[in-house]
Amino acid sequence: MSDSVATLPSPRSAADVFWDNSRHPPLWLNPSLFLSPSFDSESFVSDLRTLVPFDTLRSELRSHISSLSRDLLDHINRDYADFANLSAELVDIDAAAVRMRAPLLELREEISEFRGSVEAARVARASGLNQRYDADAAREVLESSLEAFRVVSKVEKLIQGQHDGATMRETQSVLLERIASELNRLKFHMAPHAQNLPFIENLEKRIQSACVLFEASLRSCFIDGLINSDANVLYNCLRAYAATDNVKNAEEVFRTTIVAPFVHNVIAHEAYDGTLRDELENDYKQIKHFVANDCKTLLEISSTDKSGLHVFNFLANSILKEVILAIQKVKPGVFSPGRPTEFLKNYKASLDFLAYLEGYCPSRSAVTKFRVEAICIEFMKQWNVGVYFSLRFHEIAGGLDSALTSASLVFIQDSDSDKRNSPTLMLRQSITLLDSLRSCWKEDVLVFSAADKFLRLALQLLSRYCNWVSSAVNARKSNANLSPGCEWAVSATAEDFVYVIHDVNCLISEVRGDYVGHISHYLSSCSSEVLDVVRKSMLQGVESLQNVLPLLKKTIIEVIVDQSVEDLSQLKGIAATCMMSNKPLPVRHSPYVIGLLRPLKAFLEGDKASHYLTHETREELLFHTLTEITRLYYELAAERLSEARKTENFLQKSRQNAQKRAGGTSGVADHNVSGTEKMCMQLLLDLQEYGRNISALGLNPEEIAPYCSLWKCVAPPDRQKTISV
Repeated sequence: MSDSVATLPSPRSAADVFWDNSRHPPLWLNPSLFLSPSFDSESFVSDLRTLVPFDTLRSELRSHISSLSRDLLDHINRDYADFANLSAELVDIDAAAVRMRAPLLELREEISEFRGSVEAARVARASGLNQRYDADAAREVLESSLEAFRVVSKVEKLIQGQHDGATMRETQSVLLERIASELNRLKFHMAPHAQNLPFIENLEKRIQSACVLFEASLRSCFIDGLINSDANVLYNCLRAYAATDNVKNAEEVFRTTIVAPFVHNVIAHEAYDGTLRDELENDYKQIKHFVANDCKTLLEISSTDKSGLHVFNFLANSILKEVILAIQKVKPGVFSPGRPTEFLKNYKASLDFLAYLEGYCPSRSAVTKFRVEAICIEFMKQWNVGVYFSLRFHEIAGGLDSALTSASLVFIQDSDSDKRNSPTLMLRQSITLLDSLRSCWKEDVLVFSAADKFLRLALQLLSRYCNWVSSAVNARKSNANLSPGCEWAVSATAEDFVYVIHDVNCLISEVRGDYVGHISHYLSSCSSEVLDVVRKSMLQGVESLQNVLPLLKKTIIEVIVDQSVEDLSQLKGIAATCMMSNKPLPVRHSPYVIGLLRPLKAFLEGDKASHYLTHETREELLFHTLTEITRLYYELAAERLSEARKTENFLQKSRQNAQKRAGGTSGVADHNVSGTEKMCMQLLLDLQEYGRNISALGLNPEEIAPYCSLWKCVAPPDRQKTISV
């Protein structure tokens, strides 16, 4: 409970609690709580409502507000006269204000003067500092200009010195490296803020002239070193290029001077004799040999550890760039995926060439740098793998779709099967599926970078085949609106579906075994997680094949049952025959029983089922087919018996009524066997023969639930518990 109640003294009596006094509040109302910072009106009212009624609380609070209002008015009225007389009692206020204003004005003036002097001192100091800064800057410009002048003079002397007399290559390269160092210093001394000075403008002309002479000399020396494979000269020249931040020029000199003539001779030579072929494998082979022999020295120097020459990328910007330019100019057709076989061959040869160039990279970071170079990225964009896959997709999927839209099953001969390397498959549709699946992972079809797309294509092929089987089976039942490729199922025999089951089992075994193993071997460079995902994906595709097997088995059962049911139609004649009064008691089974299981027996003992179905599958088909035939047998027999009993009861009542009308007696029981009893006896003989035929097929009739039900339906009461055939 809150403080509004906890701090109240206990009421002395009921009169104290509900006592109403305008001057003093009751004991349960504590006005001091209203002044508390943590006062909560809702808690206050909630606590007090447990002590007093709500109307009493509201009345008391209104009385308290009225009391406060009266107190406020009393205070205002009591002190109002003193407040009104306050201005009259203040004497000589203006004079006092003047006396206090004088020292304040004097203080303000002193502060203003002090502020002015401080500001003047600040301005003077800032001016002095600016002058000092300008002097320092001028001195710095002067010193830099003088140093630049000395460096330019030194560079001119060095350049002039290398042209005096015959200078050896190595000496010249050392001198050029020194000049490059001086030119690098010169950039530092040529401060940007000094560019507008006449002295600097005149000096820039000398610098430009010196740079032109230096670049010409460096180029000549670098080319000389490349031609003669002089490692020391190349090293010094590259350091000179790097010092002057002229990396691109070095790469371009090497490309145009050394690489371009050879590459042009290799790639374009076929065009000279008119036998141009869009093949790159042999070209890359010659270029690899050229790189290994003529470029090895420069590549090794540029990749020397801690040499500072890592800024050069001759592999990409010189060798690869020239190769791309030559291919685009002479053999642009290699980039066209319109001829998938040639495209893939050239694409893989190009990847192999890139891998060969990456072999010259000294570190993993160098390989990464090579791959992100603009020329390398541009080269990879030339190969439109997406269009290539689309063409392969239509080629592979189109071949399977064409086979699956055939109006009939296409059976193959054993010799044809051997040629296609699929000796276990019996249908052309199944062989086409397996060939299509294998085509997805052939060396001359698959692109590793698009392996995920080819995996998806393989799964789509499996799904298409499964849909073909299930659609055909479903179309057999409806026999309407047949889609292309489903027509064969309408007239298909049980043996035809045996071929389909056999092929599906072979495909399951092939995909789950060698096919998945081949994919895993091809993707062995991928991580274990990727391989696991691929394996699970293919096994899911196998599950879709397994899901059509029960549907095919059920269809075989339906085909056999349809053939057997034709003989069951003879049950209609048994009732009519047995209902004849002069018909003797049956002593042997009906002829129709022999034909009931003839289609099933012929199917199971046939060559197709014996050769292409496993023992487990044959046993499964035997049990379920017998169960279905017996179920129909039981339903038809029970229906005929029920109709016969109804007819017999009706006739018996009619005879009794006729005897009563004729005055005859009906107390004598008719001991003759009724037609229904004859019918049960005949059906029991038929059922015993049917059971013997089931046993001949290797199955116990008692294991078939409809057989037991039919036995109880036709057997006499004393024989219903024991089945004897």
